[in-house]
Amino acid sequence: MDKIEHIGIAVENLEASNTLFEKLLGVPHYKIEEVVSEGVKTSFFQSGPNKIELLEATKPESPIAKYLEKKGEGIHHIAFAVEDIISEIERLKDEGFVVLNETPKKGADNKLVAFLHPKGTNGVLVELCQEIKE
Repeated sequence: MDKIEHIGIAVENLEASNTLFEKLLGVPHYKIEEVVSEGVKTSFFQSGPNKIELLEATKPESPIAKYLEKKGEGIHHIAFAVEDIISEIERLKDEGFVVLNETPKKGADNKLVAFLHPKGTNGVLVELCQEIKE
């Protein structure tokens, strides 16, 4: 794992949260993107070397909707940048971690993503992100 790629925050209202985070960080979001397969709309902020991803559910059965229903707004996941997501998934499986999707999926912000089950990471949902090379 190279670095923390971003912190994902589940929100009820993306528009209101964009306004809040723009005031907080002093910069506007640089991208809004919908990931239809996951039932989520995302907004990204860059503050120095750090990125924040806001996540709003677009379907009531989506993982973000379920998270919000159970836990409310707040930090949803921490994402780590990796060079080779396939080999990193294999390494983590060999270490005993439970990978929720062993085949990486296309995520937001031009990334391939996979998630580790939070029961094996002290309650933290960990996302692996690899930049999609075009």
